[in-house]
Amino acid sequence: MGVLSNKILLEELNPGDHIYSWRKAYIYAHHGIYIGDGIVIHFTRGAGQEIGTGTVLDRLLLTSVAPPHSTTNNAPPCPRCGDHTRSHGVISSCLSCFLSGGDLYLFQYGVTPAFFLAKARGGTCTLATSDPPEHVLHRALFLLENGFGGYNVFKNNCEDFAIYCKTGLLVSTSINVGRSGQAASYMAAASAVVSSPIRFLTTGFGGLALAGCGMYCVSRLVSDIGFRSDVSKVPVERLVIDLSSELDEPEKTP
Repeated sequence: MGVLSNKILLEELNPGDHIYSWRKAYIYAHHGIYIGDGIVIHFTRGAGQEIGTGTVLDRLLLTSVAPPHSTTNNAPPCPRCGDHTRSHGVISSCLSCFLSGGDLYLFQYGVTPAFFLAKARGGTCTLATSDPPEHVLHRALFLLENGFGGYNVFKNNCEDFAIYCKTGLLVSTSINVGRSGQAASYMAAASAVVSSPIRFLTTGFGGLALAGCGMYCVSRLVSDIGFRSDVSKVPVERLVIDLSSELDEPEKTP
């Protein structure tokens, strides 16, 4: 495991590890917390739909990938997990269902800025440091019972869930839960592409590529939860109370 790959073997897993597995040709990775005994707690908008966004983008870029034990395509339910085809929110699954046929990767914590930028693809590491395993497991198990709010691919997704379990950190500004490395990468890439035509007017192709790469790297770094200053440590019990309060608030009418 290093700059080139975070892939690990099953026997290297420890309770409290933040793991992930790539879905659909490395378009998106699904994240979770390994709690031991072959069980993973993870946050999903729907079993088999971890790579989806829940928006029109799904029709253009993504298709759902069903777990190997899903009842989809007449496959029998997993003998350990049962039928998860209608499960959503924070759920527990066996490692096989979580991986959905993919390889196992370990998310890295406490990396240096240089190492972070060397990992060009987001959603694999963070500058933030991890809390002890017992704290990680407490948060994951508590959220399994109480939920993590509504799934949102841009600000409250499976990676945000796993990072919170590992660090207890939440973004304290208008982005009320967090910003995953994957989402930050896509947004950074979009920013670089959108601004490229303007820079092309004042620079050649070499300068354009360099400027675009620089903007992408800077955008990723400043979005990392271990780098930004608008974060705070939030006890999981307090988080659940806050999420419940948001759900109880009446809808505002125009």
